Amino acid sequence: MAKGIMYINGERVLFDGEPNVLSVIRKAGIEMPTFCYYSDLSVYGACRMCVVEDERGKIETSCSMQPRDGLKIKTNTARLLKHRRMILELMLASHNCSCTTCQKSGNCHLQDLAVQFGINTVRFGDNRECGEFDDTSPAIVRDPSKCILCGDCVRVCSENIGMNIIDFAHRGYNMQVTPAFGRKMSETKCISCGQCSAVCPTGAITVYNQIGPAWRAIHDPNKRVVVQIAPAVRVAVGEAFGLAPGQNALDQLVSALKLMGVDEVYDTTFGADFTTIEEGTEFLQRLEKGGPFPMFTSCCPAWVKYLENENPKYLKHISTCKSPMQMFASILKDRYAEKDKEDGRTTYHIAIMPCTAKKMEAARPEFRQPDGAPAVDLVLTTKEIVKMVQESGIHLTELEYESPDLPFGLGSGAGTIYGTTGGVAEAVVRFCLPDKSKNVLRELKYSPLRDNRFIRVAVIRVGDRDVHLAVVHGLANAQKLLKEIEAGSAYFDLVEVMTCQGGCVGGAGQPHGMKRDKADRAEGLYNLDRSAPFKRAERNPVVSTILEKLPEEKRHELLHVDYVKE
Repeated sequence: MAKGIMYINGERVLFDGEPNVLSVIRKAGIEMPTFCYYSDLSVYGACRMCVVEDERGKIETSCSMQPRDGLKIKTNTARLLKHRRMILELMLASHNCSCTTCQKSGNCHLQDLAVQFGINTVRFGDNRECGEFDDTSPAIVRDPSKCILCGDCVRVCSENIGMNIIDFAHRGYNMQVTPAFGRKMSETKCISCGQCSAVCPTGAITVYNQIGPAWRAIHDPNKRVVVQIAPAVRVAVGEAFGLAPGQNALDQLVSALKLMGVDEVYDTTFGADFTTIEEGTEFLQRLEKGGPFPMFTSCCPAWVKYLENENPKYLKHISTCKSPMQMFASILKDRYAEKDKEDGRTTYHIAIMPCTAKKMEAARPEFRQPDGAPAVDLVLTTKEIVKMVQESGIHLTELEYESPDLPFGLGSGAGTIYGTTGGVAEAVVRFCLPDKSKNVLRELKYSPLRDNRFIRVAVIRVGDRDVHLAVVHGLANAQKLLKEIEAGSAYFDLVEVMTCQGGCVGGAGQPHGMKRDKADRAEGLYNLDRSAPFKRAERNPVVSTILEKLPEEKRHELLHVDYVKE
């Protein structure tokens, strides 16, 4: 790691291991403008907004410069300011500036920098041919007329997700970012993870907006609107209202939803407890029967979609358990069927999720009820519910706390940590271990299941055998792990896969996308686990009672699914 002293605008600044000059500049308290730089992605240096000038007058991009002892640079000379304003003006000239009706209005980085640098007029015209507006994906919407060619979506899809769904096409003035051969997103093998929308600085790629249908359902007197809120939402939704990352805002969100007209609000941790018990039971049965191994967790719909598209031979390795969202929805719709007949109303179920892929999961035919209706009628991301709260004029931070409704608002600490990578595996281990003491929980707290690596490996004794576990987040890392398993260089009994880095707390539906460190959100969930009245799913009295009364056939119908088609 390089160490030394740099001089930034004449001030001495120590550097110690920073990856580039841009990081040292930010360390010195100067926020450099960028479009194409994310610390989690490779350096691209395309936008040229972060340029600096050295003592000889040479201009370079700070994101691609290596810090070196004695380096002297300036960040705001007349040349640099003129350079940045010109870049912004050219971007605006080739950008569809319908800002007032854009999904990203008020949260658009191009818009912010144009205001910051005082770009009031655009002197240039634009005759580029843009691709067609594309809303065929269940998760995202593409508007090529708003693309500024920063390449962020291309790199995140390639480097973090490993799918390469979108890329640059053509050259020079005619360059575009598009799926191969100009296909629609629905015609590609996109897994709906939505990470491209999370990094897009403009409105070129946005989350598929379903706010309109949600309001129509809430205002319909013939519908009983019932909402479930995922664990990861509570530690991120507050960020949009000035709360610290990781601060639990669940009870305030419940209050907001009730003010907005929602009839009942429940907690997805309730569904996660069902998933833990069913998945843990299935895993113990596989241990007895000898496989098939590894057993993959089934909570991440983007991961399931990836295996369907690219590695269908592994579908039989996926747990047959539905995701917590779908388990909860199945139980809810089944329980409310008689009530709907008595009241003459229809239960309309909305799930608030950190994940865009949940929109795709909700639309899958496997999760339709016997009457053909979906178990989850609508999925709203954290970003969408933030907009709805703001549209209602509600100040979230000023609301009284209101807990989720009972009986489906009660969840364990194990269900809460589903929102961060490693949480599902740990919850299943808590269920499977015969020793239920507090000492076991302390040991798991310091196990490799909770470290910071993208691929985590642990060996835990269950009964009379060692169980080999792996936790992986970031689909590109999961692909690496699959190759190791296929090559025989690695063996695992249970593998938890989360497509998004950090798990659900880093989902594409969360505020701030990749610009926010997910560690604070994860720590917020672990704090909730520590304060939970019970830490294991099987200790949830409501869940245990429901499972005891469910006939075996009905239990399988409500809680399990088969992704393998004969």
